[in-house]
Amino acid sequence: MSIEDGTGGTIDEQWLGICVPAVRHSLQLVDLLRNNLLVRSKNLKRHQFDLHEPRRRRSAICLMPEEVKHERSRSGCMADLSESLTAADIAVLKRLNSAGEAWVVGGWVRDALAGITADEVDMATTLRPSEVARLFPRTVMIGEAFGTILVLPDEKSNSAQDEPSWEVTTLRSEGTYGDGRRPDEVEFGEDILEDLARRDFTINAMALDSKSGEVIDPFGGREDLAAGVVRAVGDAVERMAEDGLRIMRAFRFLSGGTLGFRRLDSDLSAAIRENVAMLDKVSAERKWVELSKILQGQNTNRILAEMDSHGVLAKVLPETILRLEADFSGTARVDLAILCSNDLRSGADLASHLKGLLRLSNDEEATIAFVHELHCDSLQTDQATLRRYNAALSESMKAEVVAYFGAAGEAYATAAAAIAPPRVGNNPLVNGNLLISATGLAAGPRLGRLKGWLHRRQIETDLVTAEEVLELLDSIDWREDESENWPTLCWP
Repeated sequence: MSIEDGTGGTIDEQWLGICVPAVRHSLQLVDLLRNNLLVRSKNLKRHQFDLHEPRRRRSAICLMPEEVKHERSRSGCMADLSESLTAADIAVLKRLNSAGEAWVVGGWVRDALAGITADEVDMATTLRPSEVARLFPRTVMIGEAFGTILVLPDEKSNSAQDEPSWEVTTLRSEGTYGDGRRPDEVEFGEDILEDLARRDFTINAMALDSKSGEVIDPFGGREDLAAGVVRAVGDAVERMAEDGLRIMRAFRFLSGGTLGFRRLDSDLSAAIRENVAMLDKVSAERKWVELSKILQGQNTNRILAEMDSHGVLAKVLPETILRLEADFSGTARVDLAILCSNDLRSGADLASHLKGLLRLSNDEEATIAFVHELHCDSLQTDQATLRRYNAALSESMKAEVVAYFGAAGEAYATAAAAIAPPRVGNNPLVNGNLLISATGLAAGPRLGRLKGWLHRRQIETDLVTAEEVLELLDSIDWREDESENWPTLCWP
């Protein structure tokens, strides 16, 4: 028998692994699945697994076990399983199960149980990457040595940016971590419990059995979620000594989103302090990825305070004067500048310093160099300054100003938007040839600087003809003055 899934498709009752007596709608299916959720606990040797990065936004909800419901109901985070796995998710799982076994793992299970909207559905399977590739016409091999393949929809979307994807990883076991970041050897396995045993924290070491609806939780992840605790799988010292990136991840998971702030288990806290030097083995790029997630998330100030007290910030941002008590915007590159806003370096020097520590992109470096030079007195509201703001800054730079200054930045943007646009646009009315003809200056830096000054004054006073602009030449000694003193079009 098949069941309508509410999207026009059907779900086979045998695939679900439950008895379905005359079910005709997904809401009935939800009740059946909820009643079939189980938790299984076993003592295993504990290892760790690095979860993968977010790939897309998705609509998702929470699987809510009875023993956690009362803890989460105060936040209003209750929803049905049918809203959690999309029809496309189910189709991928069903195809994997046609040739092997598959589970939903990691962050999706953690977030769903905690009532947080999940960004992605990652899957674990008994199939090898080559076997997964044979099942799906569109895949990308992103980590074959580690058993990971990216599955894409059968039909290519018109908008690749919005196209869903699923990371599917073969069950595996791991040994030692010689370089302090990656396992020396990966062996593919057949046991989901062994796979969960190698993951980093208990709240990440859970899986959803796609056939039975069973939540597999061998290390008490649900209990730690309810208690708001981040705890290592197994021996915390061993876990932190294996992979320095886990230290950064531990602090990221302190944020429970709208559900509040978690705490580090005492053993994990001690292990981080003992192994903080492991951060030296983490690449600059990976440090920035984790730090940017913390800056963009919730509870940023409290997490940064914890990182500081554990000696982590001194490792990630050495020789940098930090400002921990700040209003962060949720824009990572701007918030990095806010975090470092007490530093006495120039904008360019600070940006270069941070680029070396975190391997920032050129765009990120430019943003930090720009906003670090801004101060509260930059927000002058005279018409000339507001006109320069409108003309000189790109929309992305204006957004960075707003993010950096918060409410004051929003008020400033509102004031600038109220200024009438230039009557003849923002382009200079006087070009180089016209200026050479009017002054007799040769082409070169002095002419370029003079042209820039005239353009600035054109914007500030909203001039409409080249003749009006050229009349400004009478107001300066363009023959003798130091051209470096002539300000060009910029803001502030």
